[in-house]
Amino acid sequence: MKLPKLPVFFPDATRGLIKSLDTTDIENTKTNGILVNTYHLYKDLGIEYIKTQGGIKKFMNWDGYVISDSGGFQVGSLIKMNPTAGYVNDKGATFKPVGEKIVKLTPEKSIEFQLELGSDMVVVLDDFTDPKATYDEAKKSVERTILWAKRSKAEFDKICSNIKHKAYNKPLILGVIQGGYFQDLRKYCCEELVKIGFDGFGYGGWPMTEEGVFDLESAKTIAKNTPRGYLLYGLGVGKPQDIVALHKIGYSIFDCVLPTRDARHGRAYVYKNDEYDYEFVDLTKRKMMADDNKLSNRCDCLTCTRYTRSYLAHLFKTGDSTVGRLVTIHNLRFYSILMEKLQGVDKHHIL
Repeated sequence: MKLPKLPVFFPDATRGLIKSLDTTDIENTKTNGILVNTYHLYKDLGIEYIKTQGGIKKFMNWDGYVISDSGGFQVGSLIKMNPTAGYVNDKGATFKPVGEKIVKLTPEKSIEFQLELGSDMVVVLDDFTDPKATYDEAKKSVERTILWAKRSKAEFDKICSNIKHKAYNKPLILGVIQGGYFQDLRKYCCEELVKIGFDGFGYGGWPMTEEGVFDLESAKTIAKNTPRGYLLYGLGVGKPQDIVALHKIGYSIFDCVLPTRDARHGRAYVYKNDEYDYEFVDLTKRKMMADDNKLSNRCDCLTCTRYTRSYLAHLFKTGDSTVGRLVTIHNLRFYSILMEKLQGVDKHHIL
């Protein structure tokens, strides 16, 4: 497949939508692609339904790029942090959502579903390393991640061979590096996944330290042990300063829920200068009712060209749903501007 201009940020469209926006809104923010979630779409729609719809792009009427998460994060967030919600073994992950049908997700099933989605980039199922894991627990997670990666790649090759994808249409496949805060395990996981043969690698697991600081050390370990020519993906990395830091060491793909979630809570990202410094404008604050400035004079989105902070604050105060759309549009444009600022910088890992 032909890559978008790098770096690229994919906002989370977990179930095939970004709340309050249609696909034209997304396109108008100059957002090149979106991330959808394998677990949630598999649970909600299933493979057969996606087949009848011709894939996620046709279903959504979306012409941009799509990357699909494997469901590995849900292994951590839904099962490992709440053991009653399911279990994980070498076969795969079994989810037991309350009041819903049991969902069994294997490495092979995750790949099959992602290819039916028509994703441009697929991510292999991984065993999320609990941030509180002991060394032995983390090592077990890494070994299972490697096992699943081998099975995922074999399934990917088998299906793509049968489909006979044209070279430029064949999706990219990305492995995920686990190991928690143990750098030797991160290195080992990286080395083993390189042997399998992926197009790139994701920084997996929880990206924050116990002190609440971004775990740059693990990101550096992955970058250092990845040969030149591979894509590096900061899974779930979305604070602007963290994106900038990762880009400096070779990462070029990012996704996060932050800009859209923050928008729905009245938090707008605004550049303070022409570089990367930014601040939050809290549109739920009472003082915003007296601020007749545009949301940002360094943004060309629909919201910034038409509406004042005071009007947006008024919409929040009245509870009108329009404001969620307007601030989401702005925050996504903030992120696409960040990508534009970072583009053109030659990084040794970028394809």
